[in-house]
Amino acid sequence: MTANDDPGSRVRALAARAFGVEPGAVAIEPLRAGLGARRFFRARALGTSAPRTAIARVDMPEDPALRPAGVAPEPPLEPIRALLESRGLPVPRRLAHERGIELLEDAGDLTLERVAREAPAHERRALYARACAIAAELQRVARAPGVAAFERRLDRALFAYKADQVATWLLPAAFGRAATAAERAVVDRAFDEVADRALAAPQRLAHRDFKAQNLHVVDRGAGAELVLIDLQGAFLAPPEYDLVCLLRDLHVALADEEIDEQLARVRPQLPDAPSEAELRERFDLLTLSRVGKDTARFVWAVRERGDERYRAYVPNGVRSLQRAAAALATRSPALADLAELAARIPESPCAR
Repeated sequence: MTANDDPGSRVRALAARAFGVEPGAVAIEPLRAGLGARRFFRARALGTSAPRTAIARVDMPEDPALRPAGVAPEPPLEPIRALLESRGLPVPRRLAHERGIELLEDAGDLTLERVAREAPAHERRALYARACAIAAELQRVARAPGVAAFERRLDRALFAYKADQVATWLLPAAFGRAATAAERAVVDRAFDEVADRALAAPQRLAHRDFKAQNLHVVDRGAGAELVLIDLQGAFLAPPEYDLVCLLRDLHVALADEEIDEQLARVRPQLPDAPSEAELRERFDLLTLSRVGKDTARFVWAVRERGDERYRAYVPNGVRSLQRAAAALATRSPALADLAELAARIPESPCAR
């Protein structure tokens, strides 16, 4: 599908076939997109006694500049969705499809992010514990033929890309000027060390964007259940990767003691059973690269796209980056230099 195409009519026709109604009996509602190129619609069958809805996921041309040079674009949603469904992971059911469009079970609008803001603490903690358990279950999914996720990994090219995002967007916003060559070198050396540690770790299947926005809270008849969306980016990564995405999510500022509690609970569930020290060190190391990149991307969205939705989350990213860097500062000179640089970043760099 090209950028100039209007997918609405195709979505309506596909939903009509899935619902068993005429196209005129289907309403299409565009859903607000994130930073990616895909577009999403909610299709609703009109005039039926029971509500019938579905989510249309429409692939659009991507901007190659938004991924590292030489790295292939994300693969299609299938067959990773089908594999996870077959292994009992909570993913949306596939209702229909045609070229460039997937019609999926509607997981609703209640996300874990919203629950984290609005629900009582005990309910939030229980759902986060379930989310961590899902991350552990995902790591037990064995390699399957024809599934691209098992040929993709968190590699040096991705770490270099994350380092470049920090130096290109976060540091200039923080200091009111372009990053110096010395500052870039500090970030590069530290992220090289993160890459060394990550590549030496066990490699397990990871969702890759396992954050609260991508975990929807639904009732499939047995009470509240989490459903994973945005699955196509799955790849191989250290066991702590998805836990960093979830517990160091820029959208949800969890207290340090709650993060510690969730890590302690999930550690015995991980297939590789890392020691407490191993898990914590890799968790903090991956926080540097993941949270550093996410914070830089949010700064980019505010400054280049004028998307003010992301401004409020930047301070949380800066705080998480600084805490992880400080925790690792004694591990090596490269990490000590990064901790010193990170400590100079104001919590609200977009204010400059």
